Amino acid sequence: MRLLRTMLAAPPLAAALSGLMAAGSAGFAAPFEPDPARDAALRAMLPLVPEHGWTKRALRLGAGPDADLLFPGGPAEMVEAHSDLGDRAMEAAGAAQGEDRVSRRVRALILIRLEQSEPDRDAIRRGLALLSLPGNRAAGARALARTVDTIWHAAGDRSADMSWYSKRALLAGVYSATLLFWLRRGAGPETEAFLDRQLAAVGRLGRLRRRAG
Repeated sequence: MRLLRTMLAAPPLAAALSGLMAAGSAGFAAPFEPDPARDAALRAMLPLVPEHGWTKRALRLGAGPDADLLFPGGPAEMVEAHSDLGDRAMEAAGAAQGEDRVSRRVRALILIRLEQSEPDRDAIRRGLALLSLPGNRAAGARALARTVDTIWHAAGDRSADMSWYSKRALLAGVYSATLLFWLRRGAGPETEAFLDRQLAAVGRLGRLRRRAG
């Protein structure tokens, strides 16, 4: 129970749970519609984000004077769309990994996501800081919700009962903690070991819950 209370108290997981409750039966967090123009604009601005931040200036400098019209929601929408772009890249790369157990596929997908994001670590750090602002927290919750939903779906989980929510809430805590560790240390053995500890803790919690039931 102490482990569960600690995980539920973590700010990123609390935000994700708020997003879950808000989404309700409407389908968690609605996906972004793929848009090649938006994807191209994001890729063009990324090298400028460490210096200029997630701003219209960075977007215009990288992708042209009218590129901000692609993101009427402003900087928070840019960060949310970039997260969705990363989710799609992770899912595509994860299709080739050959793990046979769902839990191992989840682990592999998280590592793929972090390894693919390594060149953009500074931009992601600035994006998370932007999404932590009070007016942007709903966008942050949606982005996190989409990421964990994509991971479970790509791993082959097809649950449709209440475990659908609990699995995603727990993975939100694991992914958030690992993401913050990765921002400090980068991809590599230390981050991989940290992820393994988080997944082991969740596995112990699952076994305790089954015994209690």
